[in-house]
Amino acid sequence: MSKAPSEIQRAPITPKSRESEPRHEQILTAPGAPSSAAKASPARTEAPAPAKSRDAYFDNVKYLAIVLVAVAHSWEPVMDGSRAARALYMVVYMFHMPAFILVSGYFSRSFNMSAPKVKRLVTGVVVPYVLFETAYSLFKRYAGGEHDASITLLDPFFLTWFLIALFIWRVTTPIWQSLRHPLPVALLIAALASVSPGIGDDLDLQRVCQLLPFFVLGLLMKPEHFQLVRRREVRLLSLPLLAGALAFAYWVAPHMQLGWFYRSNSAQEMDFQWWTGPVMTLAMFGCALLLTISFLAWVPRRHMWFTVLGAGTICGYLLHGFLIKGAGYYGLFDRYEWLSGPVGLVVVSLVAAVAVTALCTPPVRRALRFATEPDMNWAFRKSPAKR
Repeated sequence: MSKAPSEIQRAPITPKSRESEPRHEQILTAPGAPSSAAKASPARTEAPAPAKSRDAYFDNVKYLAIVLVAVAHSWEPVMDGSRAARALYMVVYMFHMPAFILVSGYFSRSFNMSAPKVKRLVTGVVVPYVLFETAYSLFKRYAGGEHDASITLLDPFFLTWFLIALFIWRVTTPIWQSLRHPLPVALLIAALASVSPGIGDDLDLQRVCQLLPFFVLGLLMKPEHFQLVRRREVRLLSLPLLAGALAFAYWVAPHMQLGWFYRSNSAQEMDFQWWTGPVMTLAMFGCALLLTISFLAWVPRRHMWFTVLGAGTICGYLLHGFLIKGAGYYGLFDRYEWLSGPVGLVVVSLVAAVAVTALCTPPVRRALRFATEPDMNWAFRKSPAKR
């Protein structure tokens, strides 16, 4: 599974305050578009401009989405005996990562290959990927008992795929912004990937390609689009849409392959005819987009008790995997069969939600800053002083 503030609510800052502001770039979004800096006259001293303010709406989006991610991961080991749980899992999996990726694209609009942006990309994405991919591999080897598990940075384990995908998407941002019709091109790449089993598992390129359209769509989003999504009419229309999605998921749950939701395999690898890949790519994109809009429509706009946790979603995302995998290695889900029942599913959901909430708190974020927001000035050249 932190961010720069939105362009919707933002106070102008001077170049000096930009240098001293706390770093907000983390896993789930990228820096927002730069605001115009106030120029001070040489003969006049101005009071320091206020620091950037965070947009409560997007922090709420990030927190609620990371809760859905953790809860959905907790359902995987216990949902096999419940058709309703499988249907709910399918609906949540349809949109929770697309929502993350769309918002990530939205905040990546200002990315370029300038030295400050590259530095933040390395320290906020590449370094956490290397550290946590290594940590998860060691955890799998010693806690999971798989002593032959290798440590490799080419085959992302469990949830670290998103970090390497975010790196690839963000590096290619200038390309998408230069194209006349970037979204159709991204959809074409996703469709081609769905019929290309030769892509392999390196860097989880299947997921990178198949989920690319959501990132590109985020790049095309503007503040007024989010204003439109939050209208009352959209919220009302989202209710029958969600009800219909749940009913349809319940109907197809016994027959639907979950691989379509993971987007990590081609159609041929899932034993389907090749032409089902492009068809499902477009169908899944449309369904995921509608559910993402429904989710964004109901996210509170105002400051809530959990808004502050939106700044720590990188910690919740990267750490909750140890809890999920640890419970599996310990045999918790096999030992207590009642967890697969209705009461167990509720308990598992609540525990996952509370755990990921705790992992997003400021103390955890501060303790993990060495891995998620490392100060690596020693590794980069200093920017030349402006005259």
